[in-house]
Amino acid sequence: MSGCLHNRSQHEQAAGSYPVQNLAPGAKWIKNLTQDRLGQFTGGHFGDVNLSSVLFTHRHDDAHYVSLQVWSAPGLTKPTFSEAMQQKFRPAKKGDSFGPSWTNHWWKVSVKIPSYWTQYERVQFEFDPGCEAMIFTTDGTPLQGITGGYGGDRRVEYIIPKSAVKDGKHEFVIESSCNGMFGVPWNGDTIAPPDMNRFFRLASADLVVPNQEAWRLLWDFHTLKEIVQTLPGNTSLQNKALVAANEIMNVFDSGDLSSISAARKVAEGVFGEGWDKKGDKVYEEGAAQSQIWGIGHCHIDTAWLWPYRVTQQKVARSWSTQIDLMERYPEHRFAASSAQQYKWLEQQYPSLFERIKDKVHSGQFYPIGGSWVENDSNMPSGEALARQFIFGQRFFESRFGKRCETAWLPDSFGYTGAFPQLMRLAGMKYFFTQKLSWNNINVFPHSTFNWVGIDGTQVLCHMTPVDTYTAQATVGDVQKGVTNNKNLESNDLALLVFGNGDGGGGPLNKMLENLRRIRAAANESRELPSVSMGRSVDDFFEAVENKTNHGSKLPTWHGELYFEFHRGTYTSHGSIKKGNRKSEILLRDVELVTTLASLLQPKKGKYVYPKAKIDESWEKVLLNQFHDVLPGSSIGMVYEDAEKLYAEVKKDGKDLIEEAFDSLFHKSYPLSLEESLPSAAGASGNIVAFNPTFLPRRDVMKVPLAGSGGTKLRGKVVQSSKNGSVGYALMEGLSGAGIGYSRGLFADCMPATAVTTQSGDVILRNSSVQLTICHGRITSLRDVQLGRELIPAGQTGGMVIFDDRPGYWDAWDVEIHHLETRRPLEFCNVRVVSDGPLRASIEAEVLTGKSTVKVTISLDAVTATTRPESRSLLRFDAKVDWYERHKFIKFEVPLNIHNDFATYETQFGWVQRPTHKNTTWDAAKFEVCGHKFADLSEYGYGVAILSESKYGFACEGNVLRISLLRAATAPDAEQDQGQHEFSWAVMPHEGHFLQSDVPQAAYLFNSPLHLRYVPETSMEALAVIGTPPFVIENAQNVMLETVKRGEADSFDPAVKSTTTIVLRLYEALGGHAHAHLRISSAFSVAKAYITNLLEDNGDELNIIRADDSDDPDVLVMLDFHGFEIKTVKLVLGAAQPYLVEQSPKRESWISIDKTRFFG
Repeated sequence: MSGCLHNRSQHEQAAGSYPVQNLAPGAKWIKNLTQDRLGQFTGGHFGDVNLSSVLFTHRHDDAHYVSLQVWSAPGLTKPTFSEAMQQKFRPAKKGDSFGPSWTNHWWKVSVKIPSYWTQYERVQFEFDPGCEAMIFTTDGTPLQGITGGYGGDRRVEYIIPKSAVKDGKHEFVIESSCNGMFGVPWNGDTIAPPDMNRFFRLASADLVVPNQEAWRLLWDFHTLKEIVQTLPGNTSLQNKALVAANEIMNVFDSGDLSSISAARKVAEGVFGEGWDKKGDKVYEEGAAQSQIWGIGHCHIDTAWLWPYRVTQQKVARSWSTQIDLMERYPEHRFAASSAQQYKWLEQQYPSLFERIKDKVHSGQFYPIGGSWVENDSNMPSGEALARQFIFGQRFFESRFGKRCETAWLPDSFGYTGAFPQLMRLAGMKYFFTQKLSWNNINVFPHSTFNWVGIDGTQVLCHMTPVDTYTAQATVGDVQKGVTNNKNLESNDLALLVFGNGDGGGGPLNKMLENLRRIRAAANESRELPSVSMGRSVDDFFEAVENKTNHGSKLPTWHGELYFEFHRGTYTSHGSIKKGNRKSEILLRDVELVTTLASLLQPKKGKYVYPKAKIDESWEKVLLNQFHDVLPGSSIGMVYEDAEKLYAEVKKDGKDLIEEAFDSLFHKSYPLSLEESLPSAAGASGNIVAFNPTFLPRRDVMKVPLAGSGGTKLRGKVVQSSKNGSVGYALMEGLSGAGIGYSRGLFADCMPATAVTTQSGDVILRNSSVQLTICHGRITSLRDVQLGRELIPAGQTGGMVIFDDRPGYWDAWDVEIHHLETRRPLEFCNVRVVSDGPLRASIEAEVLTGKSTVKVTISLDAVTATTRPESRSLLRFDAKVDWYERHKFIKFEVPLNIHNDFATYETQFGWVQRPTHKNTTWDAAKFEVCGHKFADLSEYGYGVAILSESKYGFACEGNVLRISLLRAATAPDAEQDQGQHEFSWAVMPHEGHFLQSDVPQAAYLFNSPLHLRYVPETSMEALAVIGTPPFVIENAQNVMLETVKRGEADSFDPAVKSTTTIVLRLYEALGGHAHAHLRISSAFSVAKAYITNLLEDNGDELNIIRADDSDDPDVLVMLDFHGFEIKTVKLVLGAAQPYLVEQSPKRESWISIDKTRFFG
């Protein structure tokens, strides 16, 4: 009987059945200890026996195998390859140090390769200078970038071509630059100011043979480890990956290289059998529709912790590296923005640019974004944002034969509500960003949504749920694309934008290897999202559009995308803000005046529109609008460069205007306090002014009376300064873009006075407004006409200062708690310096810490605009010696006005923000961006603050503020230290903002007249623009912003082309308008078109002409909806019949009474 049982037990066990007896201890594991064990497989204390010990088969660094010669470029010069090769090189060796910071060093490298190394899969040269470098062929073709050091962006290997290994020798050139990927911060903190004297050591210059199978095991293990660390602990795949990783550690034996293949076989239990041999074909298996779409990217800040010239090198290093990866990983697709960076590459690395063109045409390298740089979108003007797209799209189309379809701004600090319309007008309907994931108060509620701008235009927006544009292509990144997706109910697709960035670099091969393994694991298990490769960003958006029925299933966000972070950037580096605003206005004036000069041709065809020079200036301004330059968040070296660019734009702009004026008004002379009238100007003449706006105006202008030429002007002014060096002339220009003349006081002028009372109060007054300063503060602001006091009892206005100590991002942030440290500052040494009648002024000082603010407050005898109900504005001109640290100075005025919202100008319109803190969304907007005005209004009345170079504003309850200066110390230790000059104005107005003239007044405040002296003998020259070239009639809410020549016009006499004028207009108040655009008969308009920003012809417009010669002007009717932007192209040539009809006449149409328009 027992024998039978024994035999039966043996039979059952032989058949693989469940054993009867169990003498083993059991397979129970301690999971957390096993997870902890995974960290021992590479590097660390066990590096001599774990996988790290077998990653390289051979390594040589002695002079027999590696020969190095170096030439160090002098100073901070950046010679080209050909320039460097002409220099005398000296011997160098591994271990040498070189520097200091920002210098460039060129290396000639020659290696001898042992003949038996041909048996190995790969031979490479390992070069680690501790900084950035680039490898060239001996004929100067860039091959790839090098990133030294031991960070996550390390790339120090250069693969030696197989042919060179076979030949046994290889020569190449390296340029190394003494800066890290993030510059050279002096104390290791990323945003610390740079250490200008850092030296770097050449840590490696070795000829090596990597064990490629060991490296593949390393990548296997890392992916398994990421799965273990990312997926929930109770999932099958997480446990399966942990078992496999643990088994790999058991199988691997550093003394037995065959164990590497055995260990890799274990990994196939997770990745699938034979997955590695499939290469990029692994993406063709598994899920038909992947949730995660991978796209390589390399965010290169055009300047930040390094200057522009270093960025030029970063671009070449990063993009050449991507071409190298594309040759080895066919699935790799790479998107790169910023036409400026492409242009630098074309100019400085032409052979690399040609290789990139090939990759663009093969569909592997994608230009994206359609803009000149990844610009700030808060502070550039509407026209500047338009030019970002115009210059960007035209460059991409001219070089690559196509325009971009996706706008791309992943790192800018908030997004204006004007953007959707501008993007669509530039040919883009998609928008990618992620920056709002940085919000420090509220979580933005959407990942994929329809973004609707202030005018109602929408774009399809994707804010990747991965929350970064520098993903490392980890399992965690891929998983986050699903778990953090806020719109899975309507769209489950997410874009994985991976690659090292900010300082460049881009994707590394380990990222591409990891993604292959993640896809392989997803092909075997549904617990991991499937990631796809090999398609473009445009493909991704098209898939989203189709999946969501053209966006109809998506949520919608209306208005600006306000960034709840980096609010201090509206104020940091005030001189850069001023340079931007002044340059934008100057270029607008340049284009207007040169357009008129080129077409009116008083010199009989000798003047040629200087388009190339204008474009060059625009490119400089657009470059400085990069999202770390204009916001003031770069190192000091960047601002040295930026200031030079603004100085060049100013000089060139003034020269271009002077050349155009010389053509229009021959033998006239500019008048300004910087340019006194020369004695040769003629015995008699007149002061005239060119109005660069299309608004009627009256302005009090300063006229230089010093010097011998000044005597001619004394009789032309209404008022003189006490020392007689400056006169004040009243200029009237009732037509836009026309001539204004010097007049005496009009009957409707309101003589201004400034007096000091017996009690010591100082009062500025005219019959429009009155301001009182008492005990150093503004205690009263009155509307004299209405007898209304605008400052509540017990409150005062003036300058205030705050402690400014943000959490980390010094130049970027101002935090809400700074408002708790408010300290009012008093005006002192207040005195009357001008008592009218044309201009009354007082001077005062504000002393705080080590700083002094000298303020001149002026009141003129005229109103802000020529509208009958307009009020005078109070102008504040400040000269500041600023030497504070971590302080924030502002100007404020408390108002006897209540509204839950204040109004701020934005690009091509306005936006309202709350004055209260009902919700955290309201409280987050404690500091906001505005352009030329901020306004607080209620029914019947309001007050605005106008700005000519400041962008930071706030309205806290009834207190309206403008931000003036900050004093951060990182990344620029000397930010804003020194002297500043800027202006602002306080403008009361009758009626609510929407009924007021605030937009027009702010426009004029930012657009000074061009003052000139015209000798009597040249006065007839003014007739050339005796009538305004363009007038907007019947629509006070429509502004004519830009007049320029067409982009397609040729200015080469040998090339025939159409002659066009391009106008850009917009509706400024948020309502409809039926505008009459009157065009001077000086222009023979043959046709007129509505175009997009890129000036592609759209609908042809009807041109209405008079039948007789009494009024030879023509009209074009333009219908606007709220905040709509229109670009009109006028084609000049032979006049067409009276009415050009675009389409067959409808039955509902009626006959036009021409006298209604021309009578």
